[in-house]
Amino acid sequence: MTTLEKDPDAGAGGAPGDPLVVLEHVDKWYGDLHVLQDINLSVGRREVVVVIGPSGSGKSTLCRTINRLETIDQGSITLDGQPLPQEGKALAGLRAEVGMVFQSFNLFAHKTILENVTLGPIKVRKQSRKDAEARARELLDRVGVGHQADKYPAQLSGGQQQRVAIARALAMDPKVMLFDEPTSALDPEMIKEVLDVMVDLAERGMTMIVVTHEMGFARTAADRVVFMSDGAITEENTPESFFTNPQSDRAKDFLGKILKH
Repeated sequence: MTTLEKDPDAGAGGAPGDPLVVLEHVDKWYGDLHVLQDINLSVGRREVVVVIGPSGSGKSTLCRTINRLETIDQGSITLDGQPLPQEGKALAGLRAEVGMVFQSFNLFAHKTILENVTLGPIKVRKQSRKDAEARARELLDRVGVGHQADKYPAQLSGGQQQRVAIARALAMDPKVMLFDEPTSALDPEMIKEVLDVMVDLAERGMTMIVVTHEMGFARTAADRVVFMSDGAITEENTPESFFTNPQSDRAKDFLGKILKH
């Protein structure tokens, strides 16, 4: 196996399908607003879970609790059998294990593309610059922007920047990748190039939790669709069952609105 082809979950231990991310009875409030209501969700190794639902349903908050960008008020979240650390070095270590790709690309404007991708491996993983750069160039080639390595983010299109952000997350060899509406800030012609990279990741066996409005991606790449409304998980099923035969009125209403367009 080359470095590029290696199983992304090899470092996580355990068999495919074993629980990797587990949320149990998770609650979160913003003041009086109950944004996450008794969330129970288990994501297995190499599973792709797509979280969909109307705006304000708690999808992004759910995603952000898994690497503690958002704290929870009740319940527990574990990664690979370990509870999420509260702070300090242990929390930095957790964030190295959980890759995150945001709506906005969050690249460092004053650093080249190559520097953006190597920063984490050098600073956090303590890799040598030579090794980090070799791995970064492989990943940039894999997401189709290897020829842009010496440019700065502002010189790239939005779709290219988001692909760099994916490469940057992968460079840390995470156990799981979180995507929080990764295509919502992109022009339509750029969406496909980012989704293609994500489909490739799914096919390679990366554990992924994806918050998205892209129903085509949910249909083709997801192992399971989780539907949220009003801070709660209303329904979860295979893509085929969910899209052809939603069980809840809330899901039927949501699909009725979005699939007409």
